[in-house]
Amino acid sequence: MTQSVYTVTGMTCGHCVTSVTEEVSALDGVQHVDVDLPTGTLTITSDTPPTTDDVRAAVTEAGYELANA
Repeated sequence: MTQSVYTVTGMTCGHCVTSVTEEVSALDGVQHVDVDLPTGTLTITSDTPPTTDDVRAAVTEAGYELANA
């Protein structure tokens, strides 16, 4: 298992966290997603690390932005 950490911008509420969690959880190999609203930290636990482009696409689909990674 590996962990990848990113920063998501634009989240303001619990619904934001749920949206990001659902989209990122759908990526291949992802086992667990933790989103910390106050810091905007997105931690992904996966079999193999997803590509930054895949994570960015999932976060964008949820309606938010991935900070420079």
